[in-house]
Amino acid sequence: MGRNLQSGERLRPVDLARGHGLSTQAVRNYEEAGILPAAGRTPHGYRTYTSLHAGALRAFLALVPGHGHRTAASIMRAVNEGAVDEALRLIDESHAQLLDDRRTLQAVESALRDLEPTTGSGPGGGSGPAAGSGSGSGGTFIGPLAHKLGIRPATLRTWERAGLVRPRRDPLTGYRVYDEADVRDARLAHQLRRGGYLLEQIAPLIARVRAAGGLEPLEAALRDWHGRLSARGRALLAGAAGLEAYLHERRKTRS
Repeated sequence: MGRNLQSGERLRPVDLARGHGLSTQAVRNYEEAGILPAAGRTPHGYRTYTSLHAGALRAFLALVPGHGHRTAASIMRAVNEGAVDEALRLIDESHAQLLDDRRTLQAVESALRDLEPTTGSGPGGGSGPAAGSGSGSGGTFIGPLAHKLGIRPATLRTWERAGLVRPRRDPLTGYRVYDEADVRDARLAHQLRRGGYLLEQIAPLIARVRAAGGLEPLEAALRDWHGRLSARGRALLAGAAGLEAYLHERRKTRS
């Protein structure tokens, strides 16, 4: 809002919407969703809002960048229903997810530091000592690899179609066999997917890792990942400040 509001001052939906680039319908939708407290009504049935509603809207919009729309809405509903502990639990979950994502990034960086150049790769993708062996000797089949990564075999087949992994086929059984380089690529794909990257973003990165055999091709992606996590952390702080201001406004209103 572009002006100071006095407690109890009546505002129209357009007054709330105008300062945030929203439509009046969006403001009404937020009220109906419980993001804003219930509005007062004039004798003619028109909605009226106060500085408390303006504070709720500011808090919600501050929460969205760090928590996402759905969680931010749940936090505001909990506060407006008097369930502050539930709101704090939801906030804790977002912080826990951010911490988990930071640990995932650290795991990716650790995995990449352990990369060794892949040698002996041929045009058919059979590399290493397992390339000519039978029945998967020196490699692993799709089931055990999927189990090790905590994913479904169908996911590995999807990754193969996207070019993320290139298992060879056992000449006797026709089963997919993943050698050491394939396992590395699958592990990297798994970690990058957890980091929020799409398959079409991962495929060229893994292709460059195969060609270069090291960390350098992913340095830009890792810097971007670090930046996104830092931005989310700052957004969570801004959201907490906005929510605290709203909680303070609610306490003043009720005192």
